[in-house]
Amino acid sequence: MQAKAIARHVRIAPRKVRLVVDLIRGKQVGEAIAILRHTPRAASPIVEKVLNSAIANAEHNLSLDPNKLVISEVFVDGGSTMKRFQPHAQGRAFSILKRTSHITVVVSEK
Repeated sequence: MQAKAIARHVRIAPRKVRLVVDLIRGKQVGEAIAILRHTPRAASPIVEKVLNSAIANAEHNLSLDPNKLVISEVFVDGGSTMKRFQPHAQGRAFSILKRTSHITVVVSEK
């Protein structure tokens, strides 16, 4: 049995989130939460929130024991990109790409 949680259109670049996600892949849930709490990156609280949601889904929807859960899959996909423009010299415009992420966490029982 697998439970999953997805956070879509999170306003942080996927490249930054993947650095955090790689730390917790394959770990037990309690260990993963401890790692996320002590990782000084902007994506850590976001990934922790999605992980907690996946744990809650497993507990309430599938009646799985939260102490036996393991992160079986976790991945980050790029979401839509917001395009913004900033003025530059001599009337030119400089484009800024504000990237978003789709974060997916799948937990399963050992």
